[in-house]
Amino acid sequence: MIRSWTAFAALALTLSWSSASTAGTDRPVTDRPNIILIVADDLGYGGLRVQGDAEAVTPHLDALAAAGARFTDFYANHPVCSPSRAALMTGKYQHRMGFEHNSGSPQATSPKFGVPAAELTVAERLKARGYATGMFGKWHIGFAPDRTPTAQGFDIFYGFLAGAHAYAPRSDRAGPGRVDGFGGGQTILRGTTSEPMPPHVTESFAEEAVRFIDANRSRPFFVYLPFNAVHSPMEATEAYLARFAHVADPLRRTHLAQLAAMDDAVGRVVAAVDGAGLGQRTLILFTSDNGGPTQETTSSNRPLKGVKGTMLEGGIRVPAMARWTGRIPAGRTIRAPSMGFDFAATALAVGGATPRSGMDGVDLMPWLGGTRSDAPHEALFWRVGDQGAIRAGDWKLLRNGARRYLFNLSQDIGETRDLAAAEPERVKTLDARYGAWSASMAPPAWVRNELTGGDRRDPARNQARIDALVRGQSVEINGEE
Repeated sequence: MIRSWTAFAALALTLSWSSASTAGTDRPVTDRPNIILIVADDLGYGGLRVQGDAEAVTPHLDALAAAGARFTDFYANHPVCSPSRAALMTGKYQHRMGFEHNSGSPQATSPKFGVPAAELTVAERLKARGYATGMFGKWHIGFAPDRTPTAQGFDIFYGFLAGAHAYAPRSDRAGPGRVDGFGGGQTILRGTTSEPMPPHVTESFAEEAVRFIDANRSRPFFVYLPFNAVHSPMEATEAYLARFAHVADPLRRTHLAQLAAMDDAVGRVVAAVDGAGLGQRTLILFTSDNGGPTQETTSSNRPLKGVKGTMLEGGIRVPAMARWTGRIPAGRTIRAPSMGFDFAATALAVGGATPRSGMDGVDLMPWLGGTRSDAPHEALFWRVGDQGAIRAGDWKLLRNGARRYLFNLSQDIGETRDLAAAEPERVKTLDARYGAWSASMAPPAWVRNELTGGDRRDPARNQARIDALVRGQSVEINGEE
């Protein structure tokens, strides 16, 4: 006999979160919670009102944080878009599958690019547990036919495959960064079929997600909603730009308009969940794929140093929050360092898919529920070519070629004081831990000249840029998809 959700909820409250997750593999399909994973694109750590940006108009995301838990020390798995998203979809360090670098354009990129077909995505594993799976937005982790959303676990896909896309049809674009590139802005994909661009992709992604939620309210569903907002090109609709007519800088005005549109879209999705009476049966997760490219878009990383493409905190520490009505206490603040792949592991655990060996992510429900406050990981790692970083406790070692920088993040969140010379033994220990981790990962399956943070063909110039950033100097960082 299928138990009612009310009965299951009462039973679950008597169990620890870890026990509930383990028992999830035996739960009837109708007792499994819905899961919504929302990802912003290039949204910096300080880019929301709740994160400190006084100009940001983000009431819906602020409300989501207030109704659940907000993370202060949450990290993307990579300082640029594509590898970070690979970790979100697999629950592991993307380096395990050779996914170390971003793509180029779909036409010029390596044929090896993407999450290998042999890897099981979160969508594939939840689908096998009886979930309806829908994705709406930016994919950017595979272009080949066997590496697209519908080939890797999604029943429904509406969005685009590349790293960036226009926001509106060519004739309707507004803003200082409107261009004719980014897929031409004339089509969008539904499954594998192109169809005309909608009036505004941010709103359309939300509309499609709401339709999917309404159509699947009687069964568990997994919604992956990765917006391209607030990534370039700097475009917005006239209606959203009009909300910020008082902002003189056109770049800043457009960014705030893009952000407000995304916030409204999140609000629509949350309203659909609550309007259907699914709040107590739905885990909603929100984060960003990497830090903000502030010079390009004005997305704020304050109070952190660094930008997208660097392994300073501003490139990798991102906003994150979670809401599950009745399960996650409202107003929680979680300071334990965690990472994008933990959201994947959490989704799998609550969905009844037991984590397989080789998964690096950790089910965060014990932290979200309040039964644990220790660190989910002994250390977190990042690697892009000759750049690398490790965070262990409050200490972070930044590697750039032969150079090493050491910071105590509990005392210096802005990474203003390099302690490497004062703590040589700690540098040696952390460097050795990083080396052991790096040696356990696969080599890159493809190589791309990563523009952000310095030209890979000129290591000396790259090192000089990082040196300058550590010293607090302004450095021009090229944007990247």
